[in-house]
Amino acid sequence: MIRYKLYQNQITTSRFNGYWYARAVCDETYDTQQLAKHMSGHNTPYSPGVIHGVLKDMIACIKELLLDGKNVKLDDLAIFSVGLRTTGVENVADFSVAENVKGLKLRARATGSLSTSSLRQEAILKQLAKYSITETTEPTEP
Repeated sequence: MIRYKLYQNQITTSRFNGYWYARAVCDETYDTQQLAKHMSGHNTPYSPGVIHGVLKDMIACIKELLLDGKNVKLDDLAIFSVGLRTTGVENVADFSVAENVKGLKLRARATGSLSTSSLRQEAILKQLAKYSITETTEPTEP
């Protein structure tokens, strides 16, 4: 179940100032050890320790491959790749990595059965906390 909270756009210069939007809320993040324990409960003969070891090795290998300029696809999950944050120059001769490459970013694109459309079809949404909105004509004192 995907939980969400409502928030109101407070950017005064935005034409959508005052509009309400939903934002996904996560109440827990699993680390590799917790994931391994969860996976071991799915009718597998492997212990959480064995699964954790495999996951740690997989993570190390994915990092190694990404740093070697390769993309890594985990079927039905995501394609991981490295992107660059750069600034442009008018003349190609003026480009330098030191000046124009501002950073690297890890990208993950959904693939296979994990797509935006499949998430939309399978997800159940629930508001985490209800807002009570009251109309007032007088400003309230803090």
